[in-house]
Amino acid sequence: MKLQLLYSLTRKAIDDYHMIEEGDRIAVGISGGKDSLTLLYALAGLRRFYPKKFEIEAITVSLGFDGFDTSQIAALCKELDVNYTVVQTDIAEIIFDARKETNPCSLCAKMRKGAFNDKAKELGCNKSAYAHHKDDVIETTLMSLLFEGRYYTFSPVTYLDRMDITLIRPMIYVDEADVIGFKNAMNLPVIKNPCPVDGYTKREYAKDLVKKLNKDHPGARTRLFHAVTEGLLEDWKKDVDKKL
Repeated sequence: MKLQLLYSLTRKAIDDYHMIEEGDRIAVGISGGKDSLTLLYALAGLRRFYPKKFEIEAITVSLGFDGFDTSQIAALCKELDVNYTVVQTDIAEIIFDARKETNPCSLCAKMRKGAFNDKAKELGCNKSAYAHHKDDVIETTLMSLLFEGRYYTFSPVTYLDRMDITLIRPMIYVDEADVIGFKNAMNLPVIKNPCPVDGYTKREYAKDLVKKLNKDHPGARTRLFHAVTEGLLEDWKKDVDKKL
């Protein structure tokens, strides 16, 4: 995927769901994976020519795993003229050593988001951006149907009232395959996920299921996404006037 296409798809999502307003200060969550680094590129570029002026802060929450080196991400942020902050935590020690969680993902996500939002507020941000892409939307919908018995996925825009911060997801129109292509083309400094349970989650099951469905029934993936964007989920209706 070329940079111009990334800008185009990201801007379309931002415009469709009114994600950015004049004067916004947006915290971008950088995990070190391909998705968050691609989002960083997108917002850093859009910042230069988007009609509504906004600022961004890049934030990484370090879980405390040994060997988690963010120096290359710091170098990329400097190249893109983005302030970069690493939040040091002992989340890994708490979850795996102290609590010995057998299903750690939910608690880890909660603690990680809490640390991220706290730092975002400290840096004066009124919005935060997550790098969920189109495949994440589809997989989350399937997971909700299969494991929760409800038709649900995350929203393009979510106001977190307890934190007084608005969460946006500007990459919802971007295919994961295009993110992979962008990562390879731009030689992004991806950090391998050090989590010992990485790759053994319900999301991986949903990802494999979507691939099989699309192989057996060509176009199924596109129709699943259409069911979200044009379905009954109120937060996905483009004609809703969203007050941010």
